[in-house]
Amino acid sequence: MKNADFLTGITTSGTPHLGNYVGAIRPAVETSRDKQLNSYYFLADYHSLIKNHDPKLRQQSALEIAAAWIALGLDYENCVFYRQSDIPEIPELTWILTCLTAKGLMNRAHAYKAAVADNEQEQDNDPDKGITMGLFSYPILMAADILMFNAKKVPVGKDQVQHLEMTRDIAARFNHMYQNLFVLPEVVVDETSAVLSGLDGRKMSKSYHNYIPLFDTEKNLRKLIMKIQTNSLGPEEPKDPDTCTLFSIYQAFATPKQTKEMAARYRQGISWGTMKNELFEYINEILKEPRKRYDELIKAPSDIDAILKKGAAKAREFSVPFLEQIRKAIGISSLG
Repeated sequence: MKNADFLTGITTSGTPHLGNYVGAIRPAVETSRDKQLNSYYFLADYHSLIKNHDPKLRQQSALEIAAAWIALGLDYENCVFYRQSDIPEIPELTWILTCLTAKGLMNRAHAYKAAVADNEQEQDNDPDKGITMGLFSYPILMAADILMFNAKKVPVGKDQVQHLEMTRDIAARFNHMYQNLFVLPEVVVDETSAVLSGLDGRKMSKSYHNYIPLFDTEKNLRKLIMKIQTNSLGPEEPKDPDTCTLFSIYQAFATPKQTKEMAARYRQGISWGTMKNELFEYINEILKEPRKRYDELIKAPSDIDAILKKGAAKAREFSVPFLEQIRKAIGISSLG
């Protein structure tokens, strides 16, 4: 088994939504079909332990995310598709990397700094109140996910670039201290990839509870799109497409030509009701067939589990011997 040309994961902390689709799932599906690439895609269930403490939700999320990827056309025979927790070499590598990662590096992680800032804003005497070691050490587990398969390129959103830079720092430190085993991964940020806004105009996120589930029923999809916040401009008044949540979602799904035409309609004047109806019809048509496949997959969890187990076996063809190399480099190996 070869190391990864591309590697991407989605945390199993909730139902997959439209933002997951345009940001991670759609690009992964396209790359998975490339016979020239060795691509790895995984369910990041260990990562979900940081914020999600509901075992049933974690299990259900893993099922839904795996089903979504498959329903949307992921070529799991051509790529390596697995569950993070099925690769025991990853947590072992996490500990090895933890033991050579400077605490000062972790102090600079955006998620940790934001949590501390929230505590200080509340004038709490303890700036670390409620912050677990999982949150603090999150970038090291992410580094292990990537370095375990010596991934060459890792597609990420702009908010994850810092973690990739940390991964490179950690890999370089290991290579310097022990042996030159790790590839320094290349950060791939798709500047054209959309970061979808949610119902309230903020980034679509499970944390904000403002997301639109990817495979909700047609009725609920319509209802949620109708709830998207808009301004008070009248039907005939010109509108700015660049500041509109409805337009940003449409743009993430439409072709450049369709986007240009819709932008012109905005500037000429389009009613919010018309736009919401057209957005629903457009997205629903794209998701109609995948939704049927998804509903079938959800009813057959053992089939999905078999696909993930097969993927994990492929992944371990690389991780098992590579971890042995790592162990030998740090002096943990057979004494005979």
